Amino acid sequence: MSSTQSWARTPAAPPLRVRDQAREAAVLIAFSAATASCLALALMVLAHLGHQG
Repeated sequence: MSSTQSWARTPAAPPLRVRDQAREAAVLIAFSAATASCLALALMVLAHLGHQG
């Protein structure tokens, strides 16, 4: 049983442009902020409910 390897290079994906990288970073920042805000709100609600009862 023999295996052959192709030495031909497959075309690599072109690097992302700065504009695309900035858009991805902005999406990541927005997602992180929304997640942190939701978690903080949930903890505040739990603390409020715990304080009441």
